[in-house]
Amino acid sequence: MWLETLFLTTSLLLPNESLATTNQQNLSLVVQAQLPKQSIMPKAALERLLTTEPVKAEWFTSEFVAQIPIAQIQQVIASLKQGLGNYQRVEEQGKNYKVIFARGYVPAQIALDANGKIAMLFFQPPVPQAKSLESAIAEFKTFPGKVSFLVLEGKSERAALNATTPLGVGSAFKLAVLQTLKSQIATGKRSWRDVVELQPAWKSLPSGILQTWPDRSLLTLQTLAALMISQSDNTATDSLMNILGRQAIESLTPHNRPLLTTRELFLLKSARNQDLLKRYRSSNEAQKRAILQSLASQPIPTVSEFEGNKPILDVEWFFTAKELCELMTQVTDLPLMSINPGVAKAEDWERVAFKGGSEPGVLNLTTWLKAKNGKQYCVAATWNNNAPLEESRFFNLYSSAIAGLK
Repeated sequence: MWLETLFLTTSLLLPNESLATTNQQNLSLVVQAQLPKQSIMPKAALERLLTTEPVKAEWFTSEFVAQIPIAQIQQVIASLKQGLGNYQRVEEQGKNYKVIFARGYVPAQIALDANGKIAMLFFQPPVPQAKSLESAIAEFKTFPGKVSFLVLEGKSERAALNATTPLGVGSAFKLAVLQTLKSQIATGKRSWRDVVELQPAWKSLPSGILQTWPDRSLLTLQTLAALMISQSDNTATDSLMNILGRQAIESLTPHNRPLLTTRELFLLKSARNQDLLKRYRSSNEAQKRAILQSLASQPIPTVSEFEGNKPILDVEWFFTAKELCELMTQVTDLPLMSINPGVAKAEDWERVAFKGGSEPGVLNLTTWLKAKNGKQYCVAATWNNNAPLEESRFFNLYSSAIAGLK
């Protein structure tokens, strides 16, 4: 359920002193380094890193290896090849480099110490090749499981694959929560400045930060909404759902009766509640609502209860690609929608709004874009499968389709 953890293209910048930070658009391990002026064949070192297996610790300084394990470096290289295809070559770009793959490239920086060992390595976010919408649909059709894909230019359909088929979308359902909040503010029922106390019963599991905040912390509705969208904060989401009312949000979600809070979804999918899940699956709507009411007294599960769990695709938040674009279009004017641009390169567009969702077996990306020539697009893609998903393949294909719109 938190999409950020699925961006496997990791940036590595090795230090003298370690400072690890997690960025919401791109998991990055970033550190500052003091490097010797002398450097020995950095291009050759980068080529060796990308062509020779396995990666060897002796290629790096001891300080580098002490802070980033070789296994992590291998994972980054493998994810780049998985998403962009086979490695082809390294090209020089001034003092930096461009690593060329079959389906795109990655800007890179590297520096060696006086002994020719890698002391600094930095992979920027990948730049996939632009792909036609027809080619994107053809490739999406090869994905196992179920895939939906929709590209709108204004209100006109540019491309569609199963665009009216409801699929599990994970946290992308939070667009419906935001639209309900926006509507209640428009009628004067609420204000962005309204202050609420964080209730212990509203707390959920990550993603997000509010689950760690003290009970009764004061928060504005603006803050809750911004955290819900930019960080996919589950506690912020459940707080808003309790404030707005479940049925008010359900009016926007015809395939979700009852509409689950994130806490309820975690409890139903917890390993300790398998019997309850079985009963929920076989119940009618009224019975399901009674079961959800009974969950209020249960403690929130621990993260460990989900380790190794197989995807559960029938207990989800279900939306079509068309419905997601309709919701996105209604909230895209809110500044908070642009805090996290997702996989799109914000500098290539006049404005970007984004929300996605993910959990085991579920992946969604929904992006609204305004081009510098004034054209507006919505691009929504969802993938459901009972087996582990190749996230980087999905991200790069989606990014390639967006790149082809410019």
